[in-house]
Amino acid sequence: MNTQIDNAGSNPAAADPVARVRVLNDAFRRSFAGGQVVETPGVVELRETDRIALLLAVRRFDAFDADNDPHGEHDFGAIEVGGERFFWKIDTYDRALLGHSPNPTDPAVTTRVLTIMRAEEY
Repeated sequence: MNTQIDNAGSNPAAADPVARVRVLNDAFRRSFAGGQVVETPGVVELRETDRIALLLAVRRFDAFDADNDPHGEHDFGAIEVGGERFFWKIDTYDRALLGHSPNPTDPAVTTRVLTIMRAEEY
C-alpha cells in the first residue's frame, strides 16, 4: 500500500510558494545564516557602531506593507539609521551564483544574497 501524506494543511507555506519564499527570506534576514551578506562600499565605510546598528536594524525589520512588499516575498526594505537612509535587498541565485535560482522555495538549489546599501547606492 502506498500512502502519501499531505502536510500542506498543517503548514500553509508548504502549499504556497510565495509564503515559502517569505519564510525563507525572513529566516535568512533575521539570522544571516544560510546565504551571503554583501555590504556596499558606502556601508563598509561606516563607523563600526553605525554599521552594527544598521545590521541589527536589517535583522529586526518587520514594516512590510503593500507598498514596499508588493509580491509578499519580504525581499526588500528601506530603513533609517543614524539619520541616513539605507536599503536592503534579498536576491535568490543558483548554488553556483551564476544565475537566478531555478526554485527559490528550495534551499538545496538556492543561495540567498542579502545586499545592504546606502539609498544613493541603489
